Amino acid sequence: MKYYVGNSVFDDFFKGNDFTGALKTDILEKDGLYQLNMEVPGINKEDIQIELKNGYLTVRASKNKEDNGKLIRQERFTGTATRSFFVGHKVDGSEIKANFTDGELKIVIPMEQKEVVKQIEIQ
Repeated sequence: MKYYVGNSVFDDFFKGNDFTGALKTDILEKDGLYQLNMEVPGINKEDIQIELKNGYLTVRASKNKEDNGKLIRQERFTGTATRSFFVGHKVDGSEIKANFTDGELKIVIPMEQKEVVKQIEIQ
C-alpha cells in the first residue's frame, strides 16, 4: 500500500492535534489513599499543573508546537490536555502529593474523611 501525503484513508483516522485518550490513568486504592498513575509522555514537569477546587482534582498538561520547518503532517500532540477527577469536598489539599518520573505522573490523595454522626443527648 502506498501512502500519499494528504490523501489517504489514514487522514480520517489520524487527525493530528487530537489528544483524545491522552493522560490515561490507573486509579488504585491502598492504605487509606488513592493513587493515580497517569501517562504523560513527551511532556516536561514544568508543563503540568495540578489543581484541587470544589472537590475536583484537575490535571493539565501542555506541549508547545516546535518550529523546525514546514510541517507536512502532524500526528503528535501539541496543545493542552485536561483530566478532572471528583475526589470529594473533605480532602485536605495540603496532604496531596505528586511525583513525576519518566513520563509518568503519580498523585497520592488521602481518602475523603468520613463524616462521623454523633447523637447528642438532651439533658
